[in-house]
Amino acid sequence: MEPDYSKFTAEDWANYKPDEPSSAKASEGRQSAIIEIRAGQGGDEAGLFAHDLYRMYSRYGQTKGWKEKILDSNRTTVGGYKEVIFELSGAGAYDELQNEGGVHRVQRTPKTEKQGRIHTSTATVAVLLKPKKTEFSISPADLEISTFKSSGPGGQYVNKTESAIRIVHKPTGLVVTAQSERNQLQNKEAAMTLLSARLLQRQEEANLSSLSTERREQIGWAKRSEKVRTYNYPQNRITDHRINKSWHNLEKIIDGDLEPIVKAFKKSETETEKTAE
Repeated sequence: MEPDYSKFTAEDWANYKPDEPSSAKASEGRQSAIIEIRAGQGGDEAGLFAHDLYRMYSRYGQTKGWKEKILDSNRTTVGGYKEVIFELSGAGAYDELQNEGGVHRVQRTPKTEKQGRIHTSTATVAVLLKPKKTEFSISPADLEISTFKSSGPGGQYVNKTESAIRIVHKPTGLVVTAQSERNQLQNKEAAMTLLSARLLQRQEEANLSSLSTERREQIGWAKRSEKVRTYNYPQNRITDHRINKSWHNLEKIIDGDLEPIVKAFKKSETETEKTAE
């Protein structure tokens, strides 16, 4: 029986250990996903929603026994995120989360709202597959690497040293940064991980764009600008607009119990494949 994650305290999460997957299962599925969450429309409330989404994926990763690594982040003054980029690695991490990409919308009354009005805010989510080192190579000659002082959390030590890394991929113009770690080497590794994932995504999107519209729809390819899900707090309802399905246990899901949504997408994909045959 699955535990009720919505009732977990911080201590519960710290002590939680999921069941170990069998060696057969552990080898299945694509192992690492890089998730980028950015606050959209809605000011401070959008930043808080971005933080809620990060926590949702992070806690779901904990329940699956996945490892987490923050690659880059930019906090707001009220405890939210302007942007957070992190890696979840473990059996099937990308396969389970690949459908999370798109615009997520929240409807709720902010804590700062004195008149009880419901606000609508958004955050964008991108889920990238982390390529294996043997699958993707980048020429050092194509990179322009520079350092700067970290502006993120970490105290005076981080801000006094130029430990943050910025990498420009000259052939494509892609720019990535990393500043969550305390030294340049670790931040460079994080930035290279992110750059590899973004280059792989560009390559896959270029391949998909050459396919017919019908085939792209079968594969489930969608632009990041697509509104994919609404979190309606007054009605305790989450609705995914792609598969036209709603769930009425919003708090439990936002606290990390993504399993019902993941299973719904797997079922939808199976039905789509059967129809296409």
